[in-house]
Amino acid sequence: MIVDCAIYRDGHRTEGPEDLSDALDAARASGNAFVWIGLYEPTEREFDLVTEEFGLHPLAVEDALKAHQRPKLEVYDDSLFVVLKPVTYEPDSDAVSSGELMLFLGDSFVVTVRHGEGSPLKAVRRRLEQDPDMMRLGPTAVLYSIADDTVDHYLEVATELQTDLEEVEAEVFSPNDGGSRHTASRIYTFKRQILEFRRATGPLAVPLSRLAGSGVSGPGVPFVHDKAQPFFRDVSDHLTRVNESVEGLDRLVSDVLSAHLAQMSVRQNDDMRKISAWAAMAAVPTMIAGIYGMNFDHMPELHWVWAYPAVILLMAVLEVLLFRLFKRRGWL
Repeated sequence: MIVDCAIYRDGHRTEGPEDLSDALDAARASGNAFVWIGLYEPTEREFDLVTEEFGLHPLAVEDALKAHQRPKLEVYDDSLFVVLKPVTYEPDSDAVSSGELMLFLGDSFVVTVRHGEGSPLKAVRRRLEQDPDMMRLGPTAVLYSIADDTVDHYLEVATELQTDLEEVEAEVFSPNDGGSRHTASRIYTFKRQILEFRRATGPLAVPLSRLAGSGVSGPGVPFVHDKAQPFFRDVSDHLTRVNESVEGLDRLVSDVLSAHLAQMSVRQNDDMRKISAWAAMAAVPTMIAGIYGMNFDHMPELHWVWAYPAVILLMAVLEVLLFRLFKRRGWL
């Protein structure tokens, strides 16, 4: 359950006591220290100890255990609860998958709860430990670094999706579209990937705006250092770029789908014209043969020696004329 647990004093890591309450008491006694505990998919029984020691709000605990939450920021009496949705891109299947990352921030502690395989925090923790100046901001530094890492991954995923969309566009507008029967399915699947991506990036704009202090007068968000607002503004700006990119991708993929359906409609019309042209060419000799097949005694040229070759020649001439007419009009 506990992936990592450490006390950070004056920006430097020290191993925490095995007992969580002792670790928190030691951090609070130092005055310039905090405890960072990382959890991965804990069960309810496993999380009870953390809840009791750190005084976490039961509603936030319930959200952290059940997961499937939208990105949000909630303020409780003794803690701050933040939900992020890290997103990963799988190049083998061109699929977007999202996990969930919950953070509890309070007096001298931060607890991270991770669900899903995406976005492990080892790299974030390692970078922070190499930057004592940032780490001196306490739990705020952890929140900022995780949010910054999450949004940076959003930018990478947006770039990959842009590349995939260009491939889809090339397939749709290719003169020799060999996969047209599967193109609509691929476009629809791609639109579902964008929707999954949008569920992670869109709702995060409001929490980051609050952390950045945008439109807020008076004290900032509790348990968040005021000096961190410029850093959160930078993350918020990056997220704005991501959301603009996602909106652009969504519009483009809808336009590509409309263009593909229009091309399919034009192609079907061309096929119908060709079928109609060939049916008209087949109808002329059928009509002539049908007339002379009625076996009446009094019919013109019925007993003429050259009547049969003349009728065949007439059919051939009419067929050539119809063929040239349809060809000139682009029906064949």
